Amino acid sequence: MLEAPVIAAIAWAVILGGVGGLVTEIGPWYRNLKKPSWQPPDWLFGPAWTLILGLAAWAAVKAYYGATDETGRTSVIVLYAVNFVAHFLWSPLFFKFKRPDIALIEVVFLWGSVLALCIALRDYSVTASWMIVPYLVWVSFAACLNFMIVKLNRPFA
Repeated sequence: MLEAPVIAAIAWAVILGGVGGLVTEIGPWYRNLKKPSWQPPDWLFGPAWTLILGLAAWAAVKAYYGATDETGRTSVIVLYAVNFVAHFLWSPLFFKFKRPDIALIEVVFLWGSVLALCIALRDYSVTASWMIVPYLVWVSFAACLNFMIVKLNRPFA
């Protein structure tokens, strides 16, 4: 039987991946945006996020169980809650509200939350900290891509 921390980590990843997928409309508006030549193909984003969020969820479990006291476990939960909010907001801002410019501001908070996970989880599990690195790299790449889309297409109304 799965324990509550494992269920919570799975729910965290499934909700973030699911909401991101549901609000990502690859329709005419998105297709007509100018994008840099180095943007990966659209089909790559789903598998990449699935792998990254899966690793991050696994890292959450490792860090939670690596914490030796309630304060540590609470820290892991708070870090993941902050990251959840920051991650949750980006896709609707970019795709649903069609505001890559606002999403570019928001991605700074998402990136900061991922960096905080990468640094703080080390206190509870070095492996968990390393499991967050792909998330940090991908969000860094996504932020650069977001920046270029804003630069190539501004202004947004």
